[in-house]
Amino acid sequence: MLRRRPSLVVRPALDDHALHATLTELRPAPQLHGLGAGRTRPLWEPVAELLGRTGRDWDRRAHRVSVLARALPPSVSERWSADRPGDGDALVLEAWVRSVRAVAGGRDEARAAERACLRAAECCPEDPTPWLALLELMHSFAVPVRDAVPVWSEAVTRAPWHRTAYHQLLRYLSPRGHGTVDDMLEFARQAAARAPHGSPLALLPVAARVELVTHRQRQMSLGTDAHWREPRAADEVAVALTDWFAAAAAPHAEGVADLNVLAFALIRMHRPDEAAAVFRRMGRHMTPHPWELLPEPQRTFLYWRDRLGR
Repeated sequence: MLRRRPSLVVRPALDDHALHATLTELRPAPQLHGLGAGRTRPLWEPVAELLGRTGRDWDRRAHRVSVLARALPPSVSERWSADRPGDGDALVLEAWVRSVRAVAGGRDEARAAERACLRAAECCPEDPTPWLALLELMHSFAVPVRDAVPVWSEAVTRAPWHRTAYHQLLRYLSPRGHGTVDDMLEFARQAAARAPHGSPLALLPVAARVELVTHRQRQMSLGTDAHWREPRAADEVAVALTDWFAAAAAPHAEGVADLNVLAFALIRMHRPDEAAAVFRRMGRHMTPHPWELLPEPQRTFLYWRDRLGR
């Protein structure tokens, strides 16, 4: 009897089932109209409950707030802030919502978003998340790296080795962002070398190499595979495998994204045996990045998963 192969799960929530459940709860029923139609409690209440349960898990808090800010209409955070003035969670979500939407509104919206970030930071002095929202805003408006680094420092002072903070600055230092190849690679290597054993930052040089390939692929259609044949690429993947993948570390909020990057790198480097273990761990969860660098990303992912992930 033929076995039905498991379907793919591609969603911003990744494997965060509580976040996905909250987003699903706020989705309008097919027979109703409008977000949350037919509800008897405030739209923001499920979000408040989710962030309340998240507590001081700064890694998961940043992931949840960033996904919520992009998935929900601004009216949710605006209503929450209006109903609960001074609520720290409401202010942090509003700051991130304003930051991701400011580009469409221009400089006036950017200034309002900056004020929202600083207000949230003042209300929640131990939380790195408002500073990450501000860094998101600065990236969108091409603020020079020298001005962004102090904001990044505010975040990592509050949460050393914060995965999202390091990936945000990596994106900032990318040649596709506002930096250079050398700055990006050096930052990634230093971060990985200094991070504690088991930290997902061990994967940062591999993520930087994917970013480099993405940059070069936009410039040329051929020749980017050479980046995966460099001796240093093998060293970077070895560190990621031993210091993060094989370490008995607690799962982190964006572990699925890191597993996808690692599996992609191993496939490009023709190391199927090691890739098989990574595919087994991530199961059905695919992230568009970095598979979108290849033709037919989902078909490619399924091919390797089904071939190796037994």
